[in-house]
Amino acid sequence: MPERSKVASVVVTLNGLPWLPRCLDSLGSTPTVVVDHGSTDGTVELVRGSHPNVLLVEQGNLGMGAGNNAGMRALDAEYWFLINSDAWVEHGALEELVAFADAHPHAAVIGPRLVNPDGTLQKSVRADPTLWGLATEYFFLRKLAPNTRLLNPMYVGGFAHDAVRQVDWVSGAALLVRRDATTEVGLFDEAFFMFSEESDWQRRFRDAGWEVWFDPAAQVVHVGGASHGGRLYVENLRGHLRWFAKHRGMKAARQARLLLLTALRLRSLLYRGDRGTLYRDGVRFLASGDVEALLR
Repeated sequence: MPERSKVASVVVTLNGLPWLPRCLDSLGSTPTVVVDHGSTDGTVELVRGSHPNVLLVEQGNLGMGAGNNAGMRALDAEYWFLINSDAWVEHGALEELVAFADAHPHAAVIGPRLVNPDGTLQKSVRADPTLWGLATEYFFLRKLAPNTRLLNPMYVGGFAHDAVRQVDWVSGAALLVRRDATTEVGLFDEAFFMFSEESDWQRRFRDAGWEVWFDPAAQVVHVGGASHGGRLYVENLRGHLRWFAKHRGMKAARQARLLLLTALRLRSLLYRGDRGTLYRDGVRFLASGDVEALLR
């Protein structure tokens, strides 16, 4: 049996060009698996031709969590580093995350500081969803006072992402995950196709007594949205409902559906063009059935 690696990287991709080469280059000699979900843009050929040491797993698109699960099952390591195909590691960041994890044995997940390609901060620390948090987001209340926890609880308003902090959850764009924690808690819940799968996972770790940390000394550049191009708005809404049903109960999930439906109806009246179309698609989805039907 091959010796277990200290750390192995997992990259899930679907038409990951043009960012994937930079992502893979930034991982250096770290054992890496690319899980491809049916790319047609030359991603598979690029991995085979330019990165022969990278393990390639090809499968149907079963969602982000399922892709990461396949990658984690493919490589044996003490820590897995999950990184989006539209992100890349800055010098020393992965080593910093591993050192942090070694120094914090109860940490299941450590998230780095994310920045946009222009170097500006990309807020990655999150709080567990609540109905009030959804309201501040979908009724644009957080724009009134984005630096307060009252009106911006979901994005932990006021936190400058400049200090080590134990948190509810961190963005799934880049995560270091301890294998031992997954042995106890399990991998991603594949019922979440995309969106909310990382908040569900990290909530499960915390419920089992593990910790989630943010370490700003490690920095990762993330393009943001490039991997899905904003095409999965309905899946984002479904993810909210599934999270509430799983962690707050069906009553809260039904309340979340009504809140989201009301907010998107208002948005669809205010916006035209592609954005308005997006909101109207959300309205049609939320109005098409009750929570139980929407989650089937």
